[in-house]
Amino acid sequence: MDKRKSTGEVTEPLTLTLDAEGGDNAPGEIVAGALLAASPNLRLLLVGRPSVIEPHLRGKDTANIEIVPSASVVSLHQEPASAVRNMEDSSIVIGARTVADGRSQGFVSAGSTGAMLAASVLIMKRVDGIRRPAILTTIPGLHGPLVFLDAGANADCRPEHLLEFGVLGAAYCRAVLGCVEPRVGLLNIGEEEGKGNELALGAYGLLQKSGLKFVGNVEGRDLLANKADVVVTDGFTGNVALKLLEGCAASIFSRLKAVANSGPAAKAGGLLMRSALRNMRSQLDPETYGGAYLLGVRGLSIICHGNSSRVAIAHALKLGANALAKGVLQSVDREVATILGNQNAH
Repeated sequence: MDKRKSTGEVTEPLTLTLDAEGGDNAPGEIVAGALLAASPNLRLLLVGRPSVIEPHLRGKDTANIEIVPSASVVSLHQEPASAVRNMEDSSIVIGARTVADGRSQGFVSAGSTGAMLAASVLIMKRVDGIRRPAILTTIPGLHGPLVFLDAGANADCRPEHLLEFGVLGAAYCRAVLGCVEPRVGLLNIGEEEGKGNELALGAYGLLQKSGLKFVGNVEGRDLLANKADVVVTDGFTGNVALKLLEGCAASIFSRLKAVANSGPAAKAGGLLMRSALRNMRSQLDPETYGGAYLLGVRGLSIICHGNSSRVAIAHALKLGANALAKGVLQSVDREVATILGNQNAH
């Protein structure tokens, strides 16, 4: 039976795979996150060594959780592509294979980002027409969330890759954020059309004539101002920008805390603002979003921070299920067919 309505939305319970042994806090926090997220509408496959996983499940409700055995773990020190090719019994390889074989619709891991990228591309395979899958994340803009990519999958890019990122970002924005006509911008050093390096100039021309609603260049200082719904850049610049934003947010809150404790009057003001500050911190906290999506592969691949807590893992699973339920993969297929056609077909 087809699980999709004509809109592409999923109407039956979903299955996601979770790498139970990936991440700094595995397996305890990872399994705890799975227990928080599992439900009759979200079935989870936990990949890992049963002897390691089972103690964390004892006495818990595991009606919607199944263990998929693996025998090894790809470490952060191993060369990702080589590890994926040679460690067929690893949790990341077996997890990606559950998606490729149709046992689940997506794979979540807080393990090696490089191995996750390699497994997604080599095992799950790329969407036809997409040469460079990209890491997509949502950023809390001043007037609502905006889509940002590539956040680190592709350090070296060509202009046509940034066009693909625009297509992927627009597809996500339509399906998940409900934006009917997403505005796509290009991260650059100035707003004028002639600004930037060769990559930016080439990408500008392709995006301008692509059929996407391209609104031009977006400067770094305007990234959070919602001048575009989707902002694209190469993975090197995107990763630096994203980590700079995270570091700035952490620094601002540390300074606010220090100021709020600097004297009796400041403490009184801090108490009055506590609720508002907590709400703002929740909006800016990476754990609220759980993880980043690797879009452009056949299935949903979600990459979590290595130090993810149970809360972050649960959020990643729930947000991933929400994206699938809203038809994000079908939206990617439609956007690729509409904008790119067969020009990038393999």
